[in-house]
Amino acid sequence: MESMNFLPRDKVTREWRWGLPLVAGIIVLDQIAKAIVLTTPAFNAQTCLAGNVACGQIPLLGFFNLTMTWNHGVSFGALQAEGLARWGLFGLTSLIAVGFTVWLLRAERWMTALSLSLVIGGAVGNLVDRARFGAVVDFLDFSGLYFPWIFNVADASITVGAAFLLLDQLLAGRKPRS
Repeated sequence: MESMNFLPRDKVTREWRWGLPLVAGIIVLDQIAKAIVLTTPAFNAQTCLAGNVACGQIPLLGFFNLTMTWNHGVSFGALQAEGLARWGLFGLTSLIAVGFTVWLLRAERWMTALSLSLVIGGAVGNLVDRARFGAVVDFLDFSGLYFPWIFNVADASITVGAAFLLLDQLLAGRKPRS
């Protein structure tokens, strides 16, 4: 019986050797930060998820606070989804992460691999929350700088990775000067 091989060995590059550990590192860092937030009584994380009380905040600096929120959407609160739509969003995000992982395994430039690793790590970090709680733990609040969203380590990783990926793709299309 012939197996389906969607990623032939001759197409896999070496960038995965550090790209996949970077993905794992981002997931671990994200989950540790969220575990600290979830276990800090001042945030009321579990009870505010149930809607019984308001989520808590720890003021730190004039422009930066730790503010617990539950995000039922994707990065920065886009595409809010609950119930069955939550699992649709979970499935879509999972498919994108798998597609980006295949791309990472085939990446020929370090910048592409770095960008994809950041996006994948962030996506999986948020997928863990969505599966466990039905929402994502957000807590980094820069509203003092007029930044309206509260986000987390995974969101930051996705955003930086997407920006790097755009830059990488723009630079890859440039022709060298002769």
